[in-house]
Amino acid sequence: MAFADKYDFELLKNESEKLVLEELGRQLDDPKAEDVCRCNTCIVDMAAMALNMVKPLYRVSLLGTQYAAQAMSDKAYATGVKKGVANAIEKVRKNPAHD
Repeated sequence: MAFADKYDFELLKNESEKLVLEELGRQLDDPKAEDVCRCNTCIVDMAAMALNMVKPLYRVSLLGTQYAAQAMSDKAYATGVKKGVANAIEKVRKNPAHD
């Protein structure tokens, strides 16, 4: 039996993923971003790039959820998410990953 089969990793969540996806939606709704490709490949690439630019906020419990919520309310963290998403959108805009 493999290591991962022995444990319930469904409890492991990255709260920053939720924030990045919400911010990605907000920024793509901006009329300035109307020329950005919205195919699945490009959107997922933008999300992955942005997530790689922000500090992860993993949790496995209710207490962890509260810790993540506190970190998410930090202005510097929110600014980092906005910048990470903006950078990812710009990279994909200049070099879309689809065929």
